[in-house]
Amino acid sequence: MNVPTLIVLAIVVAVFVGIVAKMIVDKKKGKSSCSCGCSGCAMKDSCHSAK
Repeated sequence: MNVPTLIVLAIVVAVFVGIVAKMIVDKKKGKSSCSCGCSGCAMKDSCHSAK
């Protein structure tokens, strides 16, 4: 593997790790991963259980 390939790979991995980390933080804060709201969702009770 050459240097440019490694740089692109590192950028892709960094973006992926950043997205996953953001999703984990949002989940811990109780935020939904969807932007449409959960009032009509069939799985709303499993995502947002009573605390």
